[in-house]
Amino acid sequence: MMRWFRAPVPLDDKVAIVTGGSSGIGCATALALAEEGVHVSLAARTESALCEVADEIRSLGCESLAVPTDVTCREQVDRLVAETLARWGRVDILVANAGVYVRAPVRELTVEDVERSMAVNFYGVLHTVLAVQPHMLERGSGHIVLVSSLDGKKGIPHDAPYVAAKFALTGYGDVLRQELRQAGVQVTSVFPGRVDTPMIETLEVPLMSPKMPPEAVAKAIVSALRWPRPEVIIPFRGRLLHWVDVLSPRLGDWIVRRFHIEGWEMEQAEA
Repeated sequence: MMRWFRAPVPLDDKVAIVTGGSSGIGCATALALAEEGVHVSLAARTESALCEVADEIRSLGCESLAVPTDVTCREQVDRLVAETLARWGRVDILVANAGVYVRAPVRELTVEDVERSMAVNFYGVLHTVLAVQPHMLERGSGHIVLVSSLDGKKGIPHDAPYVAAKFALTGYGDVLRQELRQAGVQVTSVFPGRVDTPMIETLEVPLMSPKMPPEAVAKAIVSALRWPRPEVIIPFRGRLLHWVDVLSPRLGDWIVRRFHIEGWEMEQAEA
């Protein structure tokens, strides 16, 4: 509630980099930022999809740059930041959103599963933050948004590779926020529950944990940029599960088990 006693941060004419910007949360966030007057540098692996989103942003009256980028490659991430700086001369906002959903029961888990998840969900974020961090520190301003998952607060069965990477991102974001605060750089970690994106399109989920539209996450991200805060957990039932688990991990485990929060692959659901 304290945010209502503060003036919102103006976003008009700011410059943002959004990774994973070709679909899902990244696309929705890029368009939501453009509606606030933010110029957006889009990054993802598929150039054609990026260009479509860039055209939508321009139709909203903002400038956009589409830079095909694999966040697991440091050289490509460095090029993304360099091209953004060459175009606008600054980066005010980073939304580190690129991710991949890697799912495997622990009895079938391989090191390769975890490495594949970490490569995108943790190191991909790390590459992007390290690329923009010197610029933001030099300017003494900026806002970094780390898009994690509720899996980064409460482990869900069959999600071990994804959970491992998201928990690593949670810890990194917690330290990053504390260390950059005095330099004028804000850091917000966002923890959405299930989101209706192509990443989990084959996953059936229970009524207790329905898939929310990516626009809901985008709205929360924009709100956190206007009224900076350390963490955002959405939806409300996700916050409830988190706090129950903090108070009693045993009860948190029971809720996950009782309501089958892990969901089912469509092939299994139809069998």
